Amino acid sequence: MQRIVECVPNFSEGRDRRIIDRISSAIASVPGVSLLDVDPGAATNRTVITFVGEPEAVLEAAYRGIEAASKLIDMTVHHGEHPRLGATDVCPFVPVSGVTMEECIALARSLGQRVGDRLGIPVYLYEYAASRPERRNLADIRAGEYEALASRGGDPFWTPDFGPDHFNPKSGATVIGARDFLIAYNVNLNTRDAKLATKIAQRIREMGFPQRDAEGRIVRDESGSKVMIPGLFEAVKAVGWYIAEYGQAQISINLVNYRVSPPHEVFDACCEIATELGLRVTGSELVGLIPLDALLMAGQHYLARQGRMTGVGEAELVRTAILSLGLSQLNPFDPQEKVIEYRIRKAGPLASLKLSDFIDLTASDAPAPGGGSVAALAGALAAALASMVAGLTYGRKAYLEHNATMDELATRAQALRDRLVALIDLDTEAFDRVMAAMGLPKKSDEQKAAREQAVAEATRGAASVPFETLSLMPEVAGLALTAAKLGNVNLTPDAGVAGLCAALAARGAAYNVRVNLANLAGGDYVEDLKRQTDDLLAQTDALAKEVGAVVEGRLWG
Repeated sequence: MQRIVECVPNFSEGRDRRIIDRISSAIASVPGVSLLDVDPGAATNRTVITFVGEPEAVLEAAYRGIEAASKLIDMTVHHGEHPRLGATDVCPFVPVSGVTMEECIALARSLGQRVGDRLGIPVYLYEYAASRPERRNLADIRAGEYEALASRGGDPFWTPDFGPDHFNPKSGATVIGARDFLIAYNVNLNTRDAKLATKIAQRIREMGFPQRDAEGRIVRDESGSKVMIPGLFEAVKAVGWYIAEYGQAQISINLVNYRVSPPHEVFDACCEIATELGLRVTGSELVGLIPLDALLMAGQHYLARQGRMTGVGEAELVRTAILSLGLSQLNPFDPQEKVIEYRIRKAGPLASLKLSDFIDLTASDAPAPGGGSVAALAGALAAALASMVAGLTYGRKAYLEHNATMDELATRAQALRDRLVALIDLDTEAFDRVMAAMGLPKKSDEQKAAREQAVAEATRGAASVPFETLSLMPEVAGLALTAAKLGNVNLTPDAGVAGLCAALAARGAAYNVRVNLANLAGGDYVEDLKRQTDDLLAQTDALAKEVGAVVEGRLWG
């Protein structure tokens, strides 16, 4: 698995494009770093930059960005709507794949020490990297903002984790940490009154709002602290503000853990509270990137509310989420640019081909794509047909009793289809690795041994890909059988073709597993894979035959 860390530094400059571009260039200059998003805001006078890469590359890029900001941004003249402490206000590391939170904590501490020692900037650690509990919350560290930093010097409570314990007027202070994926999300209102936006923000955010007595005075406890009424959502921070460039107020929200409090639930709550206050939510805005999963959950939520089947393709779920959340109200929302997985993962060269081009390439004298890729394609088509039958059965009057089954069938079929599409390219990539291993030098005994080991490892990989295709086929054939039995009778032939494609994919994949195993020395691994291959093929064949019998019965009685 590729080791990917995301870093999302926020810089206190959102108006001067030259400064923004120079900071972005400093980050992008590190080999192995992918700059995913540069999102400036004029009213907030703040730019959020998102980049990803291997841990060490991301660490170096973060330092270069902070270093550039310390030279280019003067906090003594900075003004903006967003709270801030320094030229680089906050710089979090976020584990994306193959990396633990503990590793991101180590990155945060390493960066903090480097920034403090080399740049002379006070550094506070926050969230999972926090050195003590009272510094975990970014808002607590940011209390009083940049203007309060001068008074912190010499106060033991505010001694920075790294760097000098005195005020740096030009660069301020920087907060560095490790956190879960944070979604910066704004909900738009049909008002310019920031106070009304604040009322909604107080109702939804975790910290809530102060309790008041019958005379409207804030209630305090014995220690003099405000008594707070908790808000509706955990892991949510929110404030209300007015954005002049949009001419409307917004509820500015940080979704600290979108799995606990997903965007669509927070958005719906904002809509309900706005209605109570005589307001209307006009849409929403995403700052930076969003995980695909958050949009898929939103798409499923709104389709379910519409009484529609949720087992639809990924593209339809994303489209539904964008429309329902009003993400394009202020600026066009392009999921290819705003969804983090789409920015990192590109479709393989085969899966992204037009069908005619794929067929032409298969028919050429190129050794790939071959039977393994075509088997995966056949499996993907089988899953797609089963999903189609479910989609055209769901909601039909004669089949209402099967709605839940059809929805579940389509949801699973879509997931299987997506994986099988990926296997089209993975099969060809595995073949390429075998060819590369066979091309290694073999002049000396040492080279021969290394080549033999590399060929064996690559061949195992080449067997594992079609084996995965084969391992999915019993489930795909089972979905085709359900579609044939319970689906719209007019689509019975489509369910039948799904069963045939599943059987074809299984046998084609099994051929490719066997040919690769033949090139490996015997042993438990080879014998076990042969047994599993035969068993999976038999399961799929039996289910495909049952699909055929059901189809024949429904078509001709």
